Amino acid sequence: MAFIGLLPKDYEPQRFEEEILSWWEANKIREKVNQLRANGPKFYFLDGPPYVTNPIHVGTAWNKILKDAYLRFYRMKGYHVRDQPGFDMHGLPIEVMVEKKLGTSTKRDIEEVIGVERFVNECKSYALENLKIATNQFKSLGVWMDWDNPYMTITNDYIEAVWWMIKKADEKGLLMRGVRVVHWCPRCETVLAGYEVTDEYRLVKHPSIYVKFPLKNKDKEFIIIWTTTPWTLPANVAVMVHPDYEYARVKVGNEVYILAMERVPFLVSKLNVDYEILEVFKGRDLEGLKYEPPLKEEVPLQSELTNAHYVVLSDKYVRLTEGTGCVHSAPGHGEEDFEVGLEYGLPTPCPVDENGRFTEQAGKYAGLKVFEANPIIVEDLRRKGLLLFEEEAEHRYPHCWRCKTPLILRLADQWFIKVTDIKQRMMEENERVTWVPEWAGKSRFGNWIRDAKDWVISRQRYWGIPLPIWICELCGKYVVIGSLKELIERAVEKPKGDIDLHRPWVDQVKLRCSCGGIMRRVKDVVDVWMDSGAASWASLSYPKRAEDFQAWWPADLVLEGHDQTRGWFYTLMVCGVVAFDQAPYKRVLMHGFSLDQYGRAMHKSLGNVVYPEEVISKLGRDALRWYELKCTTWDDLKFTWKELEEAFRALNIIWNTYYFASLYMNLDKFNPKAISLKDLLDKLKPEDRWILSRLNKLIAKATTDFENLKVFEVAKDLMDFLVNDVSRWYIKLIRRRTWVEEDTVSKTIAYAVLSDVLFKSLIMMAPIAPFMAEKIYQDMFKCLEDMPESIHMMLWPEPDISLVDEKLEAEMGAVKELIETALSIRQKAGIKLRYPLTRVIVVSDDKLLKDAAEKLKHLILDQLNVKELDYLPLSEELKLKNVIIKPNYAVLGPKFKDKTPKVVELLTKLDMQEALSKLSTEGKIQLNLDGEVIELDRDCVKLEEMPLEGLAWESFSRGRVYLDTKLDEKLIAEGLARDIVRRIQEMRKEADLKVDAFIEACIVVPNEKALEHLEQHKSYISQETRAKVLNITLSRELSKGMKLVKEWDIGEELFIIGINYDVS
Repeated sequence: MAFIGLLPKDYEPQRFEEEILSWWEANKIREKVNQLRANGPKFYFLDGPPYVTNPIHVGTAWNKILKDAYLRFYRMKGYHVRDQPGFDMHGLPIEVMVEKKLGTSTKRDIEEVIGVERFVNECKSYALENLKIATNQFKSLGVWMDWDNPYMTITNDYIEAVWWMIKKADEKGLLMRGVRVVHWCPRCETVLAGYEVTDEYRLVKHPSIYVKFPLKNKDKEFIIIWTTTPWTLPANVAVMVHPDYEYARVKVGNEVYILAMERVPFLVSKLNVDYEILEVFKGRDLEGLKYEPPLKEEVPLQSELTNAHYVVLSDKYVRLTEGTGCVHSAPGHGEEDFEVGLEYGLPTPCPVDENGRFTEQAGKYAGLKVFEANPIIVEDLRRKGLLLFEEEAEHRYPHCWRCKTPLILRLADQWFIKVTDIKQRMMEENERVTWVPEWAGKSRFGNWIRDAKDWVISRQRYWGIPLPIWICELCGKYVVIGSLKELIERAVEKPKGDIDLHRPWVDQVKLRCSCGGIMRRVKDVVDVWMDSGAASWASLSYPKRAEDFQAWWPADLVLEGHDQTRGWFYTLMVCGVVAFDQAPYKRVLMHGFSLDQYGRAMHKSLGNVVYPEEVISKLGRDALRWYELKCTTWDDLKFTWKELEEAFRALNIIWNTYYFASLYMNLDKFNPKAISLKDLLDKLKPEDRWILSRLNKLIAKATTDFENLKVFEVAKDLMDFLVNDVSRWYIKLIRRRTWVEEDTVSKTIAYAVLSDVLFKSLIMMAPIAPFMAEKIYQDMFKCLEDMPESIHMMLWPEPDISLVDEKLEAEMGAVKELIETALSIRQKAGIKLRYPLTRVIVVSDDKLLKDAAEKLKHLILDQLNVKELDYLPLSEELKLKNVIIKPNYAVLGPKFKDKTPKVVELLTKLDMQEALSKLSTEGKIQLNLDGEVIELDRDCVKLEEMPLEGLAWESFSRGRVYLDTKLDEKLIAEGLARDIVRRIQEMRKEADLKVDAFIEACIVVPNEKALEHLEQHKSYISQETRAKVLNITLSRELSKGMKLVKEWDIGEELFIIGINYDVS
């Protein structure tokens, strides 16, 4: 007959987890689970592809652990889960790493020394090598995904899917080529999109200068501008002012300055000069006012510009929070400047090349890197008398997100997706998406869409999806290719050998234009964020193959960090609307960042990165999983070893709980499948009904929380349930029932309830701590009849709401608090629980507590080891305590002044019981002070309470508990005898004795007192343990040679017990 198996006594996560990993792999358990669910409703999880550049840390682990928990849950709910992982394998992250490996840092080296083909192949090799490393790390965490078939953004099929979308954008009129001011990395020599810039601002120090722009044909009169980018002054073409702000002509010495009226006090305080306001007017009155460019002599280009060097208006981009209200405008180096420049038809000089160096157009500054030119330009302004004031400003400045180089703004010819044309549709689609938390989508993401700008998709790099645009050398016409098939059909020249749509293979493909000319591909690659943005269909090999797309799309869930509201969530939405006019996902879960305990991001440079391998070697995988899953998903996770160790300790408690159950059920050969819990419901004790109520309420809540993407609630509630409700409470309540040797109905019910609770909890544990759940299942439950191969093949439990009893739960909560209070009294009084006490007295007017104490009296007596329970109303508490009324001098002194001593003397002579009664009923007492009746209210006195001798007390939320602490030898002896009986019964179980089997027993005691106590209860011990012979002795000799001998620590004293069996 099958029965509950026995767990190993000790929790050894490192050994168990390695065994389980190997077993899952060898037996293809994930694949078998997915086959079981193949006919279930579909659940399309779309994995956000990580970059394959660095080993994962605990933050990356959190991301994948979250995903794994939800995938495991939905499998257990019967869903057919698509669990394909993805990897982002193109882009600057990999290029930068390969450049370091090859010892280069410039595009010229790549093209002329290394060669594009070798560089691209090195990037591909690096990406594939790191994909294997990341895969093994994720698999080690117990993340169940289809690791043998990940989607990789470097395959031809994937590239075709992105090309198809770009062609779709062109067909919809959303693809355009244009000159725009863009963020540019001078080290990587490529453009960056706006969303790539937002998360890489760093504090830097730059010169902060106030410059005098001389007015044309006005002697010693200047417009005052402020800038922190002196290097943009060689490209100045205008000054912007706000049409509605007030501006002033301000006389300082023999010069006149024009600036915003509100900024005058600030500037003159910096200059520490006297001034006079000559005139005040609106900014619009300055429109068209001409000035001389301050670097006209140094930069000849300035003299060649037309329609330049005058005041223009902007009510959008001029502010009074800093500067002078007069904004230096260089349309070739500023997005806002460029926009205003278009309105006025201003020229757009940009004398800076791809390396961030000034071109010949910059005159004196040609060849200098822009930031190197700053001090030279400042010195030139000083020499010319045009530098009004200089200081250093610390501010946040954008840097390249991969190489960390400061970015510049420069004019460049690029390819764009006109996001501004579809942003309304994106906002409509976003309203159909369920965001968790809601504010992430409706506020943060919604605002990002509302402010969205056109997306520059071209990149001047090498390792990426080639932009599928061919341009005619003769007529300039362009064509967008949407597939490999179309490319082959239209090609008039292509390289031989295997087809690889990367550079340089694709660069060699030539097409024929309708005009007869040759069309060559533009050299750009696609923004790497478009790679992942197309993942919702590209991972399904659409449009090349339509079956999977029709079966799965759109995604049911995407889950990433909060930075992706401006990254992947955003590009997914853009690409989905471009391609299908629809959001590519139904639900989005946003999680926080993983930080160190001080709230700092984890970086190698700070030395605060924690790798999963370090955690695994110390505490195991499940400790990391449960710890991270308990954290509120959308808050930042501040990683601390202390909290991680607390999670490990909780896992130890949980393991010990299952071990306890397995030990006793295994000894008793208990088979939960042979018993129907439903048939026993009318025989359940209150504690059994309570734990079943708690269990089924937990199942209901955990199901809802998982479905609402709140796994952190499940992780916290399940741990609390197993540690506090089951281990620290229910098992304490039923322990004596399990010690009984014979198969009583009470013990059977306790086993049936406990096994039901533990098994259903184990299923709920499986998505959170899959290793522990599997190990316990394999050793404890798998041996029962008709059990599946793995715990992960089980279906999620359904709650039985009929078993939920809110009133009983409230009553048990009240009794639990009562018991904990009384145990605290025992501890403070130094009376161990093994010693029985005569009575506990509860003083309260709480009806729920009174009903609970009556219903659960047996638990109170048992858990407190007391003989009697008394219950008194508050009005009768005086029977149990002495109350002394003492003067409150802080009130009496000011009130009675020199009469205070006499008042105090009268107080000491009062009949305390009568005075207390008066205070209680009337709120005051009266005294006769030299013929004068005076009244003392409650504030005038202090009540000092003390329990009667032999009693100890403590208050709790519903009243007060009194414990009779008087011990006598009889009670001490009784407690020791009960402890001995329990130990012998455990030894009988260990020896696998039948209930009616007789034994011989020997008890070696530590001292005469213990000998005397046990001799008083020798017949009781013999009867309870079926001992035909019982020796109680001080000598160890009698125990030697017995079949089973064990040492027991009872009350910090050593007892040796030996038994012989097979006694007739």
